[in-house]
Amino acid sequence: MICTNKAQLYPCSGNELFHDYAQREHIAVRIKFPVSAGNSLCKRALHVRIANVSIKVVATNRKAKFEYFLLEHFEAGIALRGSEIKSVRAGRMSIKEAYVRVDGEEAWLMDAHIAPYDPASHFNHDPKRPRRLLLHKREIRHLWNAVRQKGMTIVPTRVYLKDGLAKVEIALARGKKQYDKRREIAKRDAEREMRRHLKGH
Repeated sequence: MICTNKAQLYPCSGNELFHDYAQREHIAVRIKFPVSAGNSLCKRALHVRIANVSIKVVATNRKAKFEYFLLEHFEAGIALRGSEIKSVRAGRMSIKEAYVRVDGEEAWLMDAHIAPYDPASHFNHDPKRPRRLLLHKREIRHLWNAVRQKGMTIVPTRVYLKDGLAKVEIALARGKKQYDKRREIAKRDAEREMRRHLKGH
């Protein structure tokens, strides 16, 4: 399921509830009603959608926002083995060094670490094996065309359990220059100083 730029979330034209929820949860939200549908109908549908979704974050890539400009976000399923999903549900997964490889027909999560599941003994998995991502063909084609441009890549930003199923949020990204990173650090320091100043008054 695709989650494009936050400003493009729809179909509820003018319905800020969509934007607020998507920005807070950082996940794809799509309700299948036409753009012309009334806001009241969209709000009722959204309430049902929010009420029925259970989200539990199990791994995050904190350096992604520092290293890259995150341009588009996508939600993908992950093809996991039995021992892997049990470890993921226990929170024993890391995506700090992970990246996404697209070969034109399939997308793969590379270098993500899922710790062995102890009770599985001899039937355990390779902790860093490539894992196929479950995306629509049009999404894979879109990503494939994008990463062929200079400076573009795909990074995983977080892994979460959505109604018990493992999902990964991936982002089409462009690497930041050194001066972009310095600016980001300065902005973060200024915001921290402002918060400290406000707490003191």
